[in-house]
Amino acid sequence: MAVRCAPGRVHDTALALARRPEARSVEVATGALDVFAELIVPDHDALLTLVDAGLGRLDGVVDIHSSVVLRLLLTTSDWAPYDDEPTVVRRHAVEGRPLPEPPVVDELDRRLVALLHRDARMSTTRLARELRVGETTARRRLGRLMASHVLHLRLHAEPEVLGYPVEARFRLAVGHARLDAAIRRLAEEPAVRHLVVTTGTTALLGYSSHRSTRDLHDITTRVLGSLDGVTSADVAVLMRTYKRAGFESGS
Repeated sequence: MAVRCAPGRVHDTALALARRPEARSVEVATGALDVFAELIVPDHDALLTLVDAGLGRLDGVVDIHSSVVLRLLLTTSDWAPYDDEPTVVRRHAVEGRPLPEPPVVDELDRRLVALLHRDARMSTTRLARELRVGETTARRRLGRLMASHVLHLRLHAEPEVLGYPVEARFRLAVGHARLDAAIRRLAEEPAVRHLVVTTGTTALLGYSSHRSTRDLHDITTRVLGSLDGVTSADVAVLMRTYKRAGFESGS
């Protein structure tokens, strides 16, 4: 979602968005006075309510543009700059192979995930005790969710701390006939840490992390500039991140 703000209202709008429980990420980048946010809502009716009755009533909001994610290809869990091998998900994206269908998630799975969201280091013994199930059941449920890529347990660290202070967001308009090839090429780049296909005029939305602006320039010319079927491209440098992976900045 892109929220266009009046001058002087960007910071307050970004803070208000970051405080919303539906928001997974919130950032402000170079370019237009837009606050970008990724939000998770249960259905289209909830999205309409959020846009109209929620965000639309914030002071200083001039316009709102929403897109729906059609394909989730890469997430921050697949950004591993110091690993020798790509993640399983990234390998599937590079090879153009779909991931296996995710399992049906029930109430016990949701409670397990909620416990791990509170404390990702919780032992299976304590998980079993909190869930009131056997330890074997807790271990089997956890293993199933992780093996199917429904759940990822990763250390949350700002890219800057890891030596990647420059973050970019790119939006590409790609012809449908060339979309899969563009996805495979982008997934090959270790710097690309998030990649989705969305509705709207720019079918591909991605994020990348870099050691310097020179590295960012390299990927824009070497990779983005060489993709077939791209009719427009917009690259912006993130100036401030207010929320990342569900955690507010500084929390």
